[in-house]
Amino acid sequence: MDDPAVDKIVAYLALVATGEMPDTAQAAARIFITDALGVGAAGVHAPWRSQVLDMARGGPGDATVWGGGERLPLAAAAMVNAFQVHAQEYDPVHEGAVVHPLAAVLAGALGWAERQGGIPGEKLLRAVVAGTDVAATLGLCSRAPMRFFRPANCSGFGAVAALALLADLDEGQTRDALGIYYGQCAGTMQAHIEASPQLAMQMGFAARNAVAAIELARRGMPGPRAPISGAFGYFALFDGAADPAPFDELGRVWRIAELSHKPFPSGRATHGGIDGLQRLIAVHGVPAEQVRAGRFLVPPLTHRLVGRPLLPGMSVAHARLCLAYCGAVCLQRGTLGLDDFTAQALADPDTLALAARLTVIADDNPDPNALAPQRVELDLADGRTIACDVADVLGSPARPLSAQAARQKFMTCVQHLPHSANLWDAVATIQTLEDSAALARLLAP
Repeated sequence: MDDPAVDKIVAYLALVATGEMPDTAQAAARIFITDALGVGAAGVHAPWRSQVLDMARGGPGDATVWGGGERLPLAAAAMVNAFQVHAQEYDPVHEGAVVHPLAAVLAGALGWAERQGGIPGEKLLRAVVAGTDVAATLGLCSRAPMRFFRPANCSGFGAVAALALLADLDEGQTRDALGIYYGQCAGTMQAHIEASPQLAMQMGFAARNAVAAIELARRGMPGPRAPISGAFGYFALFDGAADPAPFDELGRVWRIAELSHKPFPSGRATHGGIDGLQRLIAVHGVPAEQVRAGRFLVPPLTHRLVGRPLLPGMSVAHARLCLAYCGAVCLQRGTLGLDDFTAQALADPDTLALAARLTVIADDNPDPNALAPQRVELDLADGRTIACDVADVLGSPARPLSAQAARQKFMTCVQHLPHSANLWDAVATIQTLEDSAALARLLAP
């Protein structure tokens, strides 16, 4: 995807690297380099400098990178872990909010608990509930199509809420931390439409920035006090159109109970189509080779998120958000798993040929944030057309995964860890843990 402005920047950089530069530009640069170095050095005496430095130091190995066992300073570990949570499009989602809250919330919270030590499991659990509820509530306020990457931006606010509880911030510090985080809120949907790995990195940045916000606020640094509803707050600049009414339900409606499991490692917007295909296969026994054509009739947001075309040599990130590809794999195998996104799988000619016969069509759903209902139609070689309407998608609160399916997904994901069963049991009894850092230790190989 070309960007004329980027083209000009790149050309300019090549010119600067090899071309002649006017003496006036060089002279000005010398003057202002000297000036900036001088004021930078004088900044050692700036207000709040010691607090910023203290925050930036982190520690030599505060927290564990999940699954790998590496030790990093808290902010860095939170960034890597949040990236890992979202990188395979397999993490829980609040469908109404279009927010994946656990990536930043849990990465920050468990990292903090590990660094701090002695935080009971019940306190960590409460923090994760609070962070999830704040993130989902903020997402539910939106009344406009996404321009910024809401899953990460809202998750960062949620991570601040969770960390504020764990750090025992007072009311003023919590307000400051939310404002400080807002100043770092950025991720956009450009990464999504380009299928860039920066989509998952934005989750990492949200977690890292939430940690930074807490570290500064607990050291007394003030932040803007109206980061959400202010004239230049989140509602005005990021949402564009918002209704704050969902905030009235905080503490009365527990949004964490509204999360959906992802049974498949692909964008949640693909799951309605895969669910419909599985139902059709179960009822009609549809052989993949008998499918002449197929259609997914989906809400506009779903079309925007996963209606992308097949591309030659497409990346894993592109394929995970391509309903045609995911649907073709489901028709062939009856399901979709982590192994369906290898280079070999993405190049399979039979899969690509079948995917080319599947189309994604936007319906007239007026809700800019709706992922469902969806309708799946298949034209078969014998002349029949079979169809399935999917209102509640597998994994949603209305159709939750069974306990057995949830455990099987977990065990598949952590099969390389020696204590996977212990980790499952520890989370199941988290309220009894005297030190929730034990969870992080079980995440190291």
